[in-house]
Amino acid sequence: MLAEGKMTGFLITEDYEKARAFYESKLGFTFVSLDQFALVMNANGSKIRISRVEDFTPARYTVLGWEVRNLEDVVSWLTARGVVFEKYPFVQDQERGIWTAPGGDKVAWFKDPDGNVLSVSQHLK
Repeated sequence: MLAEGKMTGFLITEDYEKARAFYESKLGFTFVSLDQFALVMNANGSKIRISRVEDFTPARYTVLGWEVRNLEDVVSWLTARGVVFEKYPFVQDQERGIWTAPGGDKVAWFKDPDGNVLSVSQHLK
């Protein structure tokens, strides 16, 4: 039954305006609504609800990720829009921030203005 439903992601922000600007202008998502409970963005048919909380500490791990067909193209597109990718020590491609797993899958991580860790990935299977 759950497989029939659409997934909604949840994030935290301290500033709705900064969050909206990032998700709209940098990632290309569409604004849906803003009310007393959350800023809602449409990410290619999936909703992301971003709630405002003062003085939160972002998780140090990935909280949302998107699987893409061509990671290099997406990283280039996001970089051109001002997204900065994390250069973790284990990442082989330190210039673009792309890690290649032993099995060939690829991942690149970046943060939103609140420090939430996000990722884009390309999987072989």
